[in-house]
Amino acid sequence: MKKVLRQNFFSLFLLIFLLVTLPLLVISILQIQQYLSRATGIPANIIVETKTNLGTLPQPWQALAQGGEEKEQMLSPTVPLIKPLAPKYIRIDHIFDFYDVVGGEKNGRMTFNFSKLDQVVNDILTTGAKPMFSLSYMPPVISSGDVTDPPVNWLDWQEVVKRTIEHYSGRAGKNLTDVIYEVWNEPDLFGKWKIADYRLLYLYATRGAAQASNVNSFKIGGPGTTAFYKNWLEKFIEYVYQNNLRLDFFSWHKYSLDPQEFLTDINFIDTLLARHGGSYLLPKFISEWGSNPENSPLHDTNFDAAHTLAVIRQVLDRVDLAFTFEIKDGPPPPGKDFWGRWGILTHEKAGLIKKPKYFALQLLNKMEGKRLKVTGEGTWVRGFASQKKDKINLILVNFDQRGQNFENVPLTVQGLDDGSYLFKEIFLFGPGATSTEIVTNGSLKKEIPLSANNIVVVELVKIME
Repeated sequence: MKKVLRQNFFSLFLLIFLLVTLPLLVISILQIQQYLSRATGIPANIIVETKTNLGTLPQPWQALAQGGEEKEQMLSPTVPLIKPLAPKYIRIDHIFDFYDVVGGEKNGRMTFNFSKLDQVVNDILTTGAKPMFSLSYMPPVISSGDVTDPPVNWLDWQEVVKRTIEHYSGRAGKNLTDVIYEVWNEPDLFGKWKIADYRLLYLYATRGAAQASNVNSFKIGGPGTTAFYKNWLEKFIEYVYQNNLRLDFFSWHKYSLDPQEFLTDINFIDTLLARHGGSYLLPKFISEWGSNPENSPLHDTNFDAAHTLAVIRQVLDRVDLAFTFEIKDGPPPPGKDFWGRWGILTHEKAGLIKKPKYFALQLLNKMEGKRLKVTGEGTWVRGFASQKKDKINLILVNFDQRGQNFENVPLTVQGLDDGSYLFKEIFLFGPGATSTEIVTNGSLKKEIPLSANNIVVVELVKIME
């Protein structure tokens, strides 16, 4: 009997041991496989097919965001440097708690004064961009607590949204077209709004938007959460459609060192939206994004520049706008020009120095016109091509989190007319090169040396004879 008990005990122990350790073993094997895959990787062998037109090249990178680093003169010093980047939209938050938009007495009649916020908006317009407002945070005069708390009276919040839209989109106000209004900023963090509370916040915001009169076209949407949270966002979408609320776009934030994770989120979001029929076609905005949500030395280096392009390659035709965060650093600590802040520019106290990410956006702006088919991307080297008139452009990034990968990238450009071509290489860092190439069989072959976390734009223009 004791022998049987010992055998049963041993069998039970072995079963429990396997149940506990087997999942860990499987995870370990998968992690090892993933590591080995990344360690070995696939080298790129890029082929550009100039006769295959994939339609107009989207430019989702032409969108910038500025955090609430300071209240006064936040964007003014940056305007001459931002204008050449040709942003379509610039996103700002803190519009109600920084700029004294809503006045009056607590629980009394509200007054409105947009003059301080207008100064920021005028700076945005001077860059050539339009504003995207994060409708945040709660005006102190109507809040039940601090600026991240709900209002005492939801009708006051409704009125604030209505008056804001009438001021900026109204024909009797600033008379702007296609302004974007995002309801709150990171509601799961700032205020720690539960989904039920945020749905109420969104409900009254859309009611305010519906009451706005004599206005130009505009967009209102959300929720602008810190990341993609399946359960949170699923309930939001269901609520919107069950109550027939206006939702002109879907927005969220994303920070990750891995560019593939950005695409993974989009796939989940598309699946979620597809359940509601036509909402699959809803514009999608990553209204704030980067490599790391915390201060990091990476933000001041070529790593972040390469990461920017690697992410854009993933989301290129899957989102409408991807708002790079942020335009400029906050005021630096004494004696430090660079302190790991997110800006593409240092603060003016540090000289408004252009960081590598700024130059990455400059290189991206060379990509315009129609998109051409590109094959042969590898594990680290990825990119896309475009053509505008007679100029063919190819942009490549060698993004490696370890900073080790180097490739002599074979490049073949197919479908060219025979003749002489000016061939130019422009690198994010390192000297470029220019040469004259002769095409005799409709194809050009070159090899491009590309170091880790570097970017290159190849320009090819036929020389008229």
